[in-house]
Amino acid sequence: MDKQLLDHYMEALLQGNRHECQRIVTDLLADEIEIRILYTDLFQHSLYRVGELWETNRISVAVEHLATSITESLMSLVYPQLFSAEHIGKKAVISCAVNEYHQIGGKMVADMFELNEWDGHFLGVNTPMEDQIRFIHDTRPDVVGLSLSIYSNLPMLVKHTNAIRSTFKDLPIIYGGQAFRWGGVEKMEQFSKTQYISSLDALETFINGMSK
Repeated sequence: MDKQLLDHYMEALLQGNRHECQRIVTDLLADEIEIRILYTDLFQHSLYRVGELWETNRISVAVEHLATSITESLMSLVYPQLFSAEHIGKKAVISCAVNEYHQIGGKMVADMFELNEWDGHFLGVNTPMEDQIRFIHDTRPDVVGLSLSIYSNLPMLVKHTNAIRSTFKDLPIIYGGQAFRWGGVEKMEQFSKTQYISSLDALETFINGMSK
């Protein structure tokens, strides 16, 4: 994607200019941009930059939250195209770890499953663990995905994964999120059939392997 366009979008996003951000996305969709490119090159790229600015105290929490809110609303512009494709009968259940309140990463993951003709069930933030277990039991998905944004919540993710694995011995589990930039993958390696997904590109590679 053109760097000038990315910079312009980023500027509008940080200013909270929802109208301009929407215009850019609408124009890209009118030009028939691939949804996966829109997600990786625009949405994911800009949110990573927002996160870096927040971590270095160059923007406030309020600006970070506003940028996330705008991005989440823009994702809805893609949904008519995203959910119109015929699906292949495979299902993924995606959730944030308990005590997590950042849902956009998990939502993007669920959308990527939909893009690849799966049913992507996204349970949102802070869904009680016992309710997630019950939903998995009722839905019988082919894979479960867990998102972690805050590194200090890693112990809860470990507990969460252990609860799923104790009930569903052979169910593939994937996990990822911004928290793992600070480490933690080694804590998850104790679980069998559990895989770290580092990016949306890595997720697509995983989905393609599972779709065969």
